[in-house]
Amino acid sequence: MQRRRTRRTTWQQGLIAAVSALGATGTLAACGGPAGSDDVTLRLVAADYGDSPANSSKKYWDKLVHDFEAEHPGIKVEVGVYSWNEVDRKVKEMVAAGHAPDMAQIGAYADYGAAGKLYRADEVLSIPVQADFASELSDAGKVNRVQYGMPFAASTRLLFYNKTLFSEAGITPPTSWSELAADARALKAKGVKFPYALPLGPEEAQAETMQWLLSGGDGYLDGFGSYDLDSAQNVATFDWLKDELVDKGLTGPVAPGKLNRADAFAAFTRGEVGMLNGHPSLMKTARAKGVRFGMVPMPGADGRAKSTMGVADWMTAFRQGGHQDQIRAFLDYVYDEKNVLAFSREYDLLPVTSSAQETMTASPKDADLSPFLEELPTSELYPAGKTSWAGVSADIKQQIGKAVGPGGSPAAILGGLQRSAVTADNSSAG
Repeated sequence: MQRRRTRRTTWQQGLIAAVSALGATGTLAACGGPAGSDDVTLRLVAADYGDSPANSSKKYWDKLVHDFEAEHPGIKVEVGVYSWNEVDRKVKEMVAAGHAPDMAQIGAYADYGAAGKLYRADEVLSIPVQADFASELSDAGKVNRVQYGMPFAASTRLLFYNKTLFSEAGITPPTSWSELAADARALKAKGVKFPYALPLGPEEAQAETMQWLLSGGDGYLDGFGSYDLDSAQNVATFDWLKDELVDKGLTGPVAPGKLNRADAFAAFTRGEVGMLNGHPSLMKTARAKGVRFGMVPMPGADGRAKSTMGVADWMTAFRQGGHQDQIRAFLDYVYDEKNVLAFSREYDLLPVTSSAQETMTASPKDADLSPFLEELPTSELYPAGKTSWAGVSADIKQQIGKAVGPGGSPAAILGGLQRSAVTADNSSAG
């Protein structure tokens, strides 16, 4: 979700050097091994959710590990924190080198689960902890109806709007596409640089795309779980985007296919954006810059969209090290309510357990997150349980901006993406 490059730890540097030295020849020493005569050392690779050194995820994990080790003599935990730009790739390299970490907190799990490399969730979590996950998140963590992905962090999307710009234009937040287009026209008439910011650049185009497909009444999959990217509804959605927003100059001076999410967010915090889809972390940065903003559910074609997009990041546990009991002890501690709440509050994310969600809902200090929490039960997540999803998502990031570009054809671009998705899905199934 948040992407920032972090300094590698000594363990990370040594591990990367060892992987590089492996070449085509031989073996690495076992990842793990005793830190003392009776100790077991667990290795965790984690993603960084911080946006500055002051709130790096390393600080969160350092405190949690310190407290855990004090309560669990005999178990040591070493954590390597990477930016979101590299964490999935690093884990892939470790696994390919036969040197999987004990746990990895990453964005995808399906390939590892399908290959039998992961513990099932019920093998490394106590029954009360596993039962406490929000059901929609647990379901999204399954491959062939078996849960391998344990939700670690979640968020939903709302439509952010600049209250000052809206007031100056004499408009109100939209509840339908036609109102959104009308608001964008009014904002443009007032000289707003990005009336509606449409980030379809390669950073996170799959998110903006999915949000719009859902608001158009469809999505990435059909009712049977098969890819349906070029459905009539999806093509109609992108036809509307191109005809009513992009071609009319309502999405700003940067072509949507070249506008990344981070740049759109930065423009919003500078007061240059009238509307855009945003997740909870945008609240803090916009407020810090003095932007007066509001948030409403994403409009649908003829009224409120039936669902919004949800995002989950995943904790996984690898079988290779064989530390099942120690992993269970650590993960039960990670998912204790106080730790789930501490992480969610630090990084403006939604808790993944029902107990923490209930506490947050009842707490006045978490009122800002309530609108996002309300959307979570009916949100739709990426099809992360498909082993083909990582490749399909990468294709969407690279291609979808062309659908609304000069001379672009939504039907042709979505059709090409659909054919590639079906091929990838059939290959992974075979």
